[in-house]
Amino acid sequence: YDLEYGSDSLEVHRDAVNHGSRVVLIDDLLATGGTAKAAGDLIAKLGGEIAGYCFLVELTELGGENKLSPHPVWSVVKYEV
Repeated sequence: YDLEYGSDSLEVHRDAVNHGSRVVLIDDLLATGGTAKAAGDLIAKLGGEIAGYCFLVELTELGGENKLSPHPVWSVVKYEV
């Protein structure tokens, strides 16, 4: 997946998600949403359904939540940069 400053990759075992499983992705930080979106796309490719995303900190002004729509996003702390 592409980042603002380059690219990166995510990997997961094929059997990590059962077809039809509902998954909540949990991460420490939501900035632009690129990494979370890539993880969600990977889960969907394996047949999982994204139930939502949960973050410890969200940098609201970077708009990452918009990239994860229409899925719900929960953040413990919302920080305006």
